[in-house]
Amino acid sequence: MNNWKNFTKGFIKENPVFVLVLGMCPTLGVTTSAINGLGMGLATTFVLFGSNVVISLVKNFIPDKVRIPSFIVIIASFVTIIDLSMSAYVPDLYKSLGLFIPLIVVNCIVLGRAEAFASKNTIISSAIDGLGMGLGFSFALTLLGALRELLGAYSLFGHKFINTDGILVFVLAPGAFLGLAYLIAIMKRINK
Repeated sequence: MNNWKNFTKGFIKENPVFVLVLGMCPTLGVTTSAINGLGMGLATTFVLFGSNVVISLVKNFIPDKVRIPSFIVIIASFVTIIDLSMSAYVPDLYKSLGLFIPLIVVNCIVLGRAEAFASKNTIISSAIDGLGMGLGFSFALTLLGALRELLGAYSLFGHKFINTDGILVFVLAPGAFLGLAYLIAIMKRINK
């Protein structure tokens, strides 16, 4: 039951984007479409899951003085795996996400979960936490990307609904701030 709570808290109660307001750089930078949001979210989920598991496995072997640098090396290893995999298997999405994939290394969600949760809990709990937080992040990015794509281009996942231009502001940077503000307000209302 406790593991289920760890999994679901990433969606509503402690959603990294809507509640904790973490990871704003990729949230605002890549969510011009739902597919970009989903791709970035799933890449981050892979890194969160993998790094949480490994950090939970080796936590007792890492001296306190080098704990954070060790975590960063572990996280960077998983980012390298996802970076090379996306480059090989989904090159269009990889080009679209650009520099934001390597920047997962310094994403405060990943390092924060490593420090606050994985370094203090069991492997199973850490895996579930990483998966829950990652999927919550994916949910938030996909939702924001879908909102911006729907309003900005009248399409969803690249499928056009209305054969005309959308509301231009939602395709541009200010649209990310507007969309995120409304989604945070809705999430706060749900959490009350």
